[in-house]
Amino acid sequence: MSGLRDGIARSSTWQDEAARARLHDLPCTEHSTGKHYATDPTTAVGLAQLHEAIAELLATRGRWQQAYRHLRAALDLRDSELAPRVPEQLRHEVNWLRREHARAKEQSLRDTLTNSYNRRYLDERLRRLPEEGTGGVGIALVDLDWFKQINDTHGHVLGDRVLQNVVELLQEELPARGFCARYGGEEFVLVLPEVDVNAAVAVCERARARIESFPWIRIASGLRITVSIGLAYDTEHTSAPPPTTTEQKMLSADVLLYAAKQSGRNTVAYRADGEVQLTGTADHSD
Repeated sequence: MSGLRDGIARSSTWQDEAARARLHDLPCTEHSTGKHYATDPTTAVGLAQLHEAIAELLATRGRWQQAYRHLRAALDLRDSELAPRVPEQLRHEVNWLRREHARAKEQSLRDTLTNSYNRRYLDERLRRLPEEGTGGVGIALVDLDWFKQINDTHGHVLGDRVLQNVVELLQEELPARGFCARYGGEEFVLVLPEVDVNAAVAVCERARARIESFPWIRIASGLRITVSIGLAYDTEHTSAPPPTTTEQKMLSADVLLYAAKQSGRNTVAYRADGEVQLTGTADHSD
């Protein structure tokens, strides 16, 4: 079997022919590339070739999981007693398709601008956390201070660079299973599983300080970036179904972010003994 990547460039006429052959258990005749599929689809080799043809068609349409299943079926057939010699090329194609499928899935969960995780990934992970028994979980909502003014003054291209740099700074020193996701616009979420409340506060405060002390003037003269953070800490661990929406999970963090903004920005707001506490130096100069 020639490479799937070569198959992407083949004509749609051949692809449709291969699909019809598989769907109706009919033989696939020789096409313009010179390949010939078995005339008897009931043999192990014939069925393997038909599976390969369908895998190529599905791959051209980005349907990686289904294509991988067909390639696996072809490999199993060729590896059977009726056809013990498996072409090495087919093994390579299976491995290539598995990597491509994994890469495509990973890209679907990433924000295209910042390469942080996106809202889809955040929703999925927050729904699963209670089932994973991760212990305490810190959920921090991070918002860039005065970001609209930055875009208005320096332009959106520079604003995009700022967002990219902020994400890099936020992702430093995250706990082993922690991650950063873009919540929307200039808002990001840090999810900090398996840490206690003091450790979660420390992670957020260090992130705030890194962003404040970053040499932003290297990007633009007079540029200064700070963030406000609302940190909610969840200590409930039950087998009960979690809230159905990310908004419900984020409500406490959003309230604390508002408290951080109201206190002067450039600070981390969290609760201790039921009272809102602030860390860092609130910026009252703006």
